[in-house]
Amino acid sequence: MRRQQRLFLVFSAAALVSAALVWRFAPHGQQLGSVWVLIAKLVPFFLAVEAIVRLDPEFVRRLNLGLLVVALTFAVFLCYFAPRIFFLSSFGTFPEVYFLVITMLPFAILALVLCFRLGGAAATQCRRLAYGLLLLMLSGLEDLAFLTINNQTDPRFKSIPKHWTWASHINVFFGGPVTKYEAYGFITVHVLAALLILFVPARWLCSLRKLLRQRPFRSPSVAS
Repeated sequence: MRRQQRLFLVFSAAALVSAALVWRFAPHGQQLGSVWVLIAKLVPFFLAVEAIVRLDPEFVRRLNLGLLVVALTFAVFLCYFAPRIFFLSSFGTFPEVYFLVITMLPFAILALVLCFRLGGAAATQCRRLAYGLLLLMLSGLEDLAFLTINNQTDPRFKSIPKHWTWASHINVFFGGPVTKYEAYGFITVHVLAALLILFVPARWLCSLRKLLRQRPFRSPSVAS
């Protein structure tokens, strides 16, 4: 077995184990206690990305498993996320629905990255796609869209609230509920960072790396 295949298996196993631990021990509510809780919940995502970039598309192609992998990925949405959302929307509570959707979104990113990799994308491109989309997911765009695209009947959301008390993935970085202008700034920074990751040409990064290597630090000359 090649080293790349071994690493794929190791990262895949680590991603599954860490996901099980997060599902079992991390709080399932809407609020985040700290930045460390957020990072812990993202560990399975990072490990899964590293597994996907080590997947050998040619090996999958030789075994004629590409369509099966994609179909199984879709089956997770069809046979787990969809029926759970329908059920919890009728008989569950909002925090349960919220946690399920927040779990589904990183899985959707991984599904897209997996298909991208199976189509022959380079590991670097897969990482850029994964982390760019993750930044968009964490940016707060979804919160802003919730406030703007829906026909709001709740008086609290008839206009954009001055403080975003519910946006715990933003609030943990500020130590308390952010104002709407702080939220706008947070969203803007994350969206710009995501666009840079997704669309800055790789050759620019390579050129910058070469430039930095060609200009080593020189201490000032001492007059004799």
